[in-house]
Amino acid sequence: MERYEIRLSGSGGQGLLLGGIILAEGAISDGKNSVQTQSYGPEARGGASKSEVIISSEEIDFPKVRNCDILLSLTQKAYEKYGSGLKEDGILIVDSSVSAIKSGNIKIYSVPILDTAIKELGKPMVTNIVALGVLVEITKVISNEALEKAVLDRVPKGTEDLNRKALTKGYELARNLI
Repeated sequence: MERYEIRLSGSGGQGLLLGGIILAEGAISDGKNSVQTQSYGPEARGGASKSEVIISSEEIDFPKVRNCDILLSLTQKAYEKYGSGLKEDGILIVDSSVSAIKSGNIKIYSVPILDTAIKELGKPMVTNIVALGVLVEITKVISNEALEKAVLDRVPKGTEDLNRKALTKGYELARNLI
């Protein structure tokens, strides 16, 4: 059985709630079962926020992530709040601005996600898309084709080229690490 429990975390406004929806839709497009939940409210105003996705080849009987296999943290605050929920042999992907502590058999990937969105692409609003490209390229939880389709189905009309570039940058960042 193939099953992944994934938590995307950062600060409100970084687009990770949409990122979770895109990841879940990409999984469904790949023929897998998927469920997505999110935390918003006060978090949506700049505090730590999270979106959780479960992807499975079998039926999903409980929609909440208990201990995640994959954790993405774009801010130090989000890492500190949600980092303890990662399995001992999990995958941790952090923005290069985050100081992560190595423990157990966790694989840590430190990636300049925010800098890439802001400095290379000139648009902080594609941070989530760069992050998804990194996550999918490292973990292969869904295919790149399914991710691109889900991204293009969800982003505002007229931003497709920018979002394709953001995905490509995410893939490239990950390939440089693996």
